Amino acid sequence: MNKQIAGWDIGGAHVKLALLDETGQIQAIAQQACPLWKGVDYLHRALADLAGQFDLQDCQHAVTMTGELVDCFTSREQGVDAIVQAVCEHFIAERVSVFAGLRGFLPAEQIQPADCMDIASANWLASLLLVAKRQPNALFVDIGSTTTDILLVENHQLKVQGFTDYQRLVSGELVYTGIVRTAVMAIAQEAEFNGQQMGLMAEYFATMADVYRLTGDLNEAHDQSDTADGAEKSVLASARRLSRLTGYEFAEGDHALWLAFARHLKTKHTSKISQACVRQLQRAETRSAIKLVGAGVGRFLARDIARDLGVDYLDFTDLLPSIDKTEAIDAADCAPAAAVAYLAGGFG
Repeated sequence: MNKQIAGWDIGGAHVKLALLDETGQIQAIAQQACPLWKGVDYLHRALADLAGQFDLQDCQHAVTMTGELVDCFTSREQGVDAIVQAVCEHFIAERVSVFAGLRGFLPAEQIQPADCMDIASANWLASLLLVAKRQPNALFVDIGSTTTDILLVENHQLKVQGFTDYQRLVSGELVYTGIVRTAVMAIAQEAEFNGQQMGLMAEYFATMADVYRLTGDLNEAHDQSDTADGAEKSVLASARRLSRLTGYEFAEGDHALWLAFARHLKTKHTSKISQACVRQLQRAETRSAIKLVGAGVGRFLARDIARDLGVDYLDFTDLLPSIDKTEAIDAADCAPAAAVAYLAGGFG
C-alpha cells in the first residue's frame, strides 16, 4: 500500500479520523461531534468539515462504525447503507473499504445487505485485532464518551464471548457507560451526599461530563456533547446541574459539597467498570501475564482500575510507533479509527 490511509470510526455522537502516511506513521488524529440521531445531514457536515481540514482526496479510506444504531434509522441495514453511501459521496468510492469484523475489509461498492450485520458496531473488534497482534496477553478496556468495551486477549488470540451488541451486553464485554454522555441517573439511584445516604432524582438533570468537569478529569477537547440543560460547560454550571439530582438548593459557596458529591459519583462509576473488568479477568488462564491496555477518552479510569486490581497498565498509544503525545486528541482517544487505518494499510 503506497497511499495515505484515512481510518474512520463513525459513531452516533462523534466522527473520528486517523490519518497515516505511507510508512504507517500517524499524521493526524481528529474527533468531531456529530449527533447522527438527528439525521444523516449531520454526518455529511462532519465529513465535509474534516475533508476541509485535511488533504484526504488521494487517500485510501477504511471505515468502521457504530452509528448505524441511532434512531433516525429503522434498521441496522439501513444505517450501514446510509453511512457507507455518505462516505462514498465525499470521497472516491473505489478507494473506500469497510471493516466487516473477522471477514476483514469489503469494497464499499460491493457491500450487500447480508454483509451489514458483520459491519454493524464492529469498531471494537478492529481495535482488539490490533491489540492482539501487538500484545500477547491483555485486557483491553476502551472507555469512551458513551460506552465501554472490556475484552480479553491471551497468547495473541481473541477470547471473545460475543460479537453482536446483544451478545456483548449479555457477556459483559460491552458496558453501556461512558464519561461524557451517560446520564448520572444511569450510574447512581442512591448516593452519599451532605454526610448521608439518600435517593437521587431519576431525571435527565446531569451527565457524567458534569462529574468529571468538577473532578478535573475531563479534557476540554473531549467535551463535545451538549449538556443536559443546554447551558454552559463551566464547573459552576456543572455543579448546578448535579445539585438538581439531590433536591438541595444550590449555592455557589457550597463548592466543596458539590466536589465531594462528584468524587463520590466518580467512585461509583469506577466501581461499575472495575467489576466488569474483574468478570472478564476471571475467565483468563494467564492472569499474571495480563496487562490492562487502556483506550478511549475515559482511560484515566482504566489506569486507576489497573492500579486497584494490581494489573500492569499499558496505554494504547504505547502499542503504536512513537507519536506526538502532546496533542489534545490522540490515537488512544480514537482507537478504532487508528486500528482500521493500520489494519487496512497492512501495518497491523
